[in-house]
Amino acid sequence: MTLQWTVVAIFLYVEIAVILILCLPFISAKRWRSLFNLSVWNWFAPYWNRGFFTMILILIILFCDALREVRKYSNAEPMGEAKLNPNLFDHLHMKLFRAQRNLYISGFSLFLWLVMRRVVTLINQVAIATVTGTSLQTQAESANQAAKKYQEDNLLLKQALLDEEKNTTAGKRLLRKEAEKLMEELKTAEDAVRKSNAEVEAMKRQANGLTKEYDRLLTEHNELQAQ
Repeated sequence: MTLQWTVVAIFLYVEIAVILILCLPFISAKRWRSLFNLSVWNWFAPYWNRGFFTMILILIILFCDALREVRKYSNAEPMGEAKLNPNLFDHLHMKLFRAQRNLYISGFSLFLWLVMRRVVTLINQVAIATVTGTSLQTQAESANQAAKKYQEDNLLLKQALLDEEKNTTAGKRLLRKEAEKLMEELKTAEDAVRKSNAEVEAMKRQANGLTKEYDRLLTEHNELQAQ
């Protein structure tokens, strides 16, 4: 195996290890996101997209080269000439095997490179969704608590209004009773005033009668004195 394909094979093993680590169930998406947000990664952030597309381009070139090698050693003409020479036949089979191996390595490296990028993106999205869901749940709980508080305050206000209405009704009844009592007292006072007026009129009439009787007696006395 040449140096370049050795590097590609090592890169493939690293990709497999990284994807397996990213898929570990006991490491949550929030923890991965906190690891991705470390200040160390800020140094590589400006070059990440450029490096990603550069690696894709390199892997595509290696994949096309391996595909060309496979087609080259899979043609009928070299295989027909190799049948005449057993050593050449084994050599072509070895070349074809290496070309196919390189094709698989480059193809899987390219595929896993795209998959790893997608997995990292999905982990970030899941972490953001988890944080958003937690904040929304907190807001919903606070809103429910506020609604319960408002409901309790509304019930207390209704109870206070009912109590005030009852007190108002009781006060109205008490005022009505007092008004009726005052009306009765006023009626009694009016009756007493009428009775007093009647007695005064009777006394006036009696006094007028006594005055007339006194005048008559005085007149008779004067007449008797004159005789």
